[in-house]
Amino acid sequence: MAMMPKRVKYRKSQKGRVKGNATRGNYVAFGEFGLQALEPGRISAQTIEAGRVVASQTVKGGGKLYIRIFPHKSVTSIPAETRMGKGKGEIEYWAAVVKPGTVLFEIAGVSEEAARAALARVAHKLPVHCRFVTRRPTI
Repeated sequence: MAMMPKRVKYRKSQKGRVKGNATRGNYVAFGEFGLQALEPGRISAQTIEAGRVVASQTVKGGGKLYIRIFPHKSVTSIPAETRMGKGKGEIEYWAAVVKPGTVLFEIAGVSEEAARAALARVAHKLPVHCRFVTRRPTI
C-alpha cells in the first residue's frame, strides 16, 4: 500500500518550486550506505513503494532498509479536454518533494556489493538521477 499522510490541514496544496540544495537529510544517518538525489523533483508514493519492494527483494531479509522521504504533498489533476473553470482537480497522488542532495534510501547490515546492487535497482525506478553514498567516519 502506498504511503500517504494520516490527516492534513488542507486537502489540496499549491504546486510550488524546488529551489536550492538540501540542507537537512543530506547525509547517511541510519545505515551504512545510501542513495542520494542529484537533481530536484517529485517522487510519488507508488514509486517509493516500488523502490522499497525491489530493495527488500534484493537484500532478501539480510539487511535493514530505511526510507528517508515521505510523500506529504498532494498532486491534483483535471481530466483531459475539460473546459476552463470548475475549480481545482481532485487529488491524483501523493508525492515527496526532493531537493538535490537529499538521501532517499539507506541500507544497513549488508556488504557494499549487495548494497550497490540493491540501490542501483532502486535508482533505476526513480525519476531523479541518484548516486551511491557511504556513511562518513565520525571522530
